[in-house]
Amino acid sequence: MSDQLVLFDDTRVPDGLRYQAAFATRDEERALIARFAALALAPFRFGAFEGKRRVASFGFRYDYTEQRLRNAEPLPDWICPFARRVAAFASLPDDAVQQVLFTEYEAGVGIGWHRDKAAFDLVFGLSLASACKLRFRRKEAGRWERFTLDAAPRSLYLIGAQARSAWEHSIPPVEALRYSITFRTMARR
Repeated sequence: MSDQLVLFDDTRVPDGLRYQAAFATRDEERALIARFAALALAPFRFGAFEGKRRVASFGFRYDYTEQRLRNAEPLPDWICPFARRVAAFASLPDDAVQQVLFTEYEAGVGIGWHRDKAAFDLVFGLSLASACKLRFRRKEAGRWERFTLDAAPRSLYLIGAQARSAWEHSIPPVEALRYSITFRTMARR
């Protein structure tokens, strides 16, 4: 598997990062992209700020104004088979995925350095329509350690363990329209 991961600055692959090219077929990709058109995508809200990407959350959504997790509409029936496949990828029960975030990135849009909120546990990303560079960084011995994953269209990545807790991740501005479906499990409380 590590031969599928592209290194940046000769840094080792973050522990807990997994990748599978061609997780979805071309036909599945076309069907999922068509489903995006029917979603009520809205600009991403980060408190008083509005991001350039458009999103729709299901299962749960994080309210940045109140800084808490809120219930959202249930997962659409048509995404549930993918949620089960994502869970199987990580050897989890069929119902492990409890939150799904659909994101549309127009050309020139990215996402800054962050860690997903503590309410979530494992984070999976299904890339559609175009590739992106998923960058990771962590401070180690006074310097930034970095790693870049070239995520191809239809590929799936899993961010868990140290990749989730010790590393931040970001996506620089994409070169072409990109869709992403983020599947998340919930942290134990």
